[in-house]
Amino acid sequence: MKTLFSVTGPYKVPVYEGKANRTITEEQGKRFWQKYGSVGEGRGCYVFGIRAGQGLTPGYGKATKSFKQELFTPHKLAKYQQMLADYRKGTPVLFFLVAPSKKGKPNARHVGQLEDFLIQNAVIVNEDLLNVRGTKQQEWGVGGVVRGGKGKQSKSAQHFRKMMKLRDG
Repeated sequence: MKTLFSVTGPYKVPVYEGKANRTITEEQGKRFWQKYGSVGEGRGCYVFGIRAGQGLTPGYGKATKSFKQELFTPHKLAKYQQMLADYRKGTPVLFFLVAPSKKGKPNARHVGQLEDFLIQNAVIVNEDLLNVRGTKQQEWGVGGVVRGGKGKQSKSAQHFRKMMKLRDG
């Protein structure tokens, strides 16, 4: 049976603004849940990113427990801090891909498949993705379609991308 995840976000993550830098602490995590507490009980996957200018860059994501249990642990805060250190400007944000609410845990296999899919797509957009598992780039590509390097696309590649509804990464 198909598991249909719903996506919510982006949710702005509060930051502590210091004199020399900014950080996300457990206190900012508490403030986040005070504002967006309803999403905290969900399960599925999440993606932490930075919104800068007109774009969004994925940085890290995963979840096996409820979002509230998982998001602002010391290990995750260290990952977010590492990403913030690479951006002078930009707003940290979170997206949630929520499994349908049923009794018990969501289908772990489907959550794992979604996580793998998200990581493979995110690493194409951000080569510095902070996830460790699943970030090894595939060793194949299709010229002008996927992982084909730079350069002008052939007409055939353009038509194929259109047929497959593939967008530029």
